[in-house]
Amino acid sequence: MTDRIIALFTYGGGMRGLVAAHIMATIEERTGLAMADMVDVFMGPSTGAIINSGLNVPHPHYPDRPRFKARHMVRFYERQGIKIFTTDKYRKFRSFIHDFNNRTMRLSQLNWLMKHGHYDPTNLHRALRNMYGKLSLQDTLCSLVIPTYNIDGQQMNLAKERDDTDETPVRTTNNMVDGGGHAVWLKNLKFPHIRKSQAAPSVSLVDAVMASTAAPTFFPCHHFQVKPDNDSSMISYSGIDGSIFDNPCISYLGALRPHIKDDTEVIMIILGTGYTHRSFKHEDWNRFGSLGVVDPVNDFPLINIFFHASESALMDAFAKEVGDHLYVFNRTMLASDDPMSTPNEQIDDASPDNLEKLHNFANLIMDENKSRLDDLCQLLSSNYDDKRNPKTGKKNKSKRSLFSFLRE
Repeated sequence: MTDRIIALFTYGGGMRGLVAAHIMATIEERTGLAMADMVDVFMGPSTGAIINSGLNVPHPHYPDRPRFKARHMVRFYERQGIKIFTTDKYRKFRSFIHDFNNRTMRLSQLNWLMKHGHYDPTNLHRALRNMYGKLSLQDTLCSLVIPTYNIDGQQMNLAKERDDTDETPVRTTNNMVDGGGHAVWLKNLKFPHIRKSQAAPSVSLVDAVMASTAAPTFFPCHHFQVKPDNDSSMISYSGIDGSIFDNPCISYLGALRPHIKDDTEVIMIILGTGYTHRSFKHEDWNRFGSLGVVDPVNDFPLINIFFHASESALMDAFAKEVGDHLYVFNRTMLASDDPMSTPNEQIDDASPDNLEKLHNFANLIMDENKSRLDDLCQLLSSNYDDKRNPKTGKKNKSKRSLFSFLRE
């Protein structure tokens, strides 16, 4: 029987993570199984890391079972969203004053008063701590990959990855190290038949997710401690949002592919939170000017391009390699027949009206991909059976009957 790995990538997007959570909740309802029962590897930055980590928290009384299901993640956003993104009509104004002060007077007291225009990360930290407790990355149920970007290059040459023949600084090529920041995947890989084993770093799950969700302009960077392996001492990272560099193509090629054998069948599931990148006419782009391409009034056009450019460059090759084993559930948030029913593309809108729109948006994605969703539910249910009976490949008849009933 061919080795098979099912990998799930969940996009970032703040409150828009509710879209992916609703899709997962539907999958769990239709299969009668938890996502942690069916998926081998969970990947994704920012809000995706929040969901993926929550689904891999062991139950306190049944350590081989998940404490939370996707419906609990839906509830998390509905209850905690308004606390994490508190209503603050002066936040953007404070950010403007802070930026103006940095460019002109540079008064330290004014910097302190303006609080840089960030949301208070204490609320997010509290919500995550309530969900994850004191869990470490090493303790998750399934394989979990959490990306963050370490802006502190001073620690780069201390973080090691080991294989059978070499010891190479993290995220470098040919042992070359510079003093800049670097992308980091905090990985706990525990699926069978790993080609290149790697011990999970010792890091709090709360810290790992806080670093991956530290979206610039919304939250400050997250400073935390990591012990890369048993032979290393604790080092410091200053992490910002993993969405800075991570997308399904990069995660597959950089974080997953090096650890799986060439003959392993990889099923890749991509759950989106809505596409928000725009196209521009050349005359509009030229009219922006040198500052207009990074101006929030124009929705940061150049920054948005940086976020999506690498994915657009790699997607064709990525899709060709994965082939029919690629399942994508996403759609644009920019083109709609009814703009009034379209969710806010901003990541910090936790209003009840937007929560309902995000739910409807998730249903729209599933309706547009109904046949593909049917196939995926069947595949995930089958993967659960195969994991329970890896030698014989026998199916769990009770679960199969339940699945068939739910589909009908």
